[in-house]
Amino acid sequence: MPFGSVLTRQKADLPLDLFEAMDDLKRKKNAVILAHYYQDPDIQDVADVLGDSLALARAAQKTRADVIVFCGVHFMAETAKILNPERTVLLPDLSAGCSLADSCPPAAFEAFCRAHPDHFVVSYINCSAEVKALSDVICTSSNAEAIIRQIPADRPVIFAPDRNLGRYLVRKTGRKMLLWEGSCIVHEAFSLQKIRDLKAAHPAAKLLAHPECEEPVLMMADFIGSTTGILKYVQGHSDRSFIIATETNIIHQMKKACPDKEFIPAPSAADCNCNLCPHMAVNTMEKLYLCLRDGAPEIRMDESLRLRALGPLERMLDMSRAIAPVAVAG
Repeated sequence: MPFGSVLTRQKADLPLDLFEAMDDLKRKKNAVILAHYYQDPDIQDVADVLGDSLALARAAQKTRADVIVFCGVHFMAETAKILNPERTVLLPDLSAGCSLADSCPPAAFEAFCRAHPDHFVVSYINCSAEVKALSDVICTSSNAEAIIRQIPADRPVIFAPDRNLGRYLVRKTGRKMLLWEGSCIVHEAFSLQKIRDLKAAHPAAKLLAHPECEEPVLMMADFIGSTTGILKYVQGHSDRSFIIATETNIIHQMKKACPDKEFIPAPSAADCNCNLCPHMAVNTMEKLYLCLRDGAPEIRMDESLRLRALGPLERMLDMSRAIAPVAVAG
């Protein structure tokens, strides 16, 4: 059957009220929907737990649901499976990848680590299960600084795969690290000149940036933080206007939390929607419903790989217990 015909048939099968239909399916299947802030606003609104990578990893570890539907990208659903081998973990579209994870091929990273056998390997959670398995500990943008500060000062460190987050941590902690040269296409797309123009047009606006942004953007920022950190900043400060230098879908939660404030997406260098992650956008409400209804696509993993990746993830969760968990209901 032609692909277009499959889509037509699937659309004909969709209920009129997807929110109500998914609530019914979740009850029947004892399922939970976890979603990242970068997902489409409708998916954010239907989620049971909404958060950044650290909050969602904690939620995946603690859930008692039989089925976890992960609305994010592939490495996030893999993380949920690593932490929950006995549960069914679903991803609405298996092609929802990550440019940052793709920038660190496991075989090349393994060779890199073998060339520096004395180094302690810290890998950002935006990486494949294979790269996690090669690491000593995983981190997120929420807990990276705290984890780096817990590593003995005399131990050399490899940080992968995001060079921009790595450079930010070097500056923040004073800790020299050997950086893998990976990056995120969304956070590297922001135009410094266009942000300057926005600041000139909105002089009272605070620039809030994710540490995956390039250093010139971070140097201009009034605040640098994870997605959760940025969201908490706008809620906790009296400023009325903000320029947001991270994936634009987080603004949905900002508007819900602070409807009287102004949020301006930081523009990309190209005349495109490059501040929206094309990989996150692969997931849709229709695919989410079909995934929940049909129990597919499912994340499957070799048990040996899962166990090797589990240790560094559990070490991250142990080392970040002092960081207050933040997640919101959808």
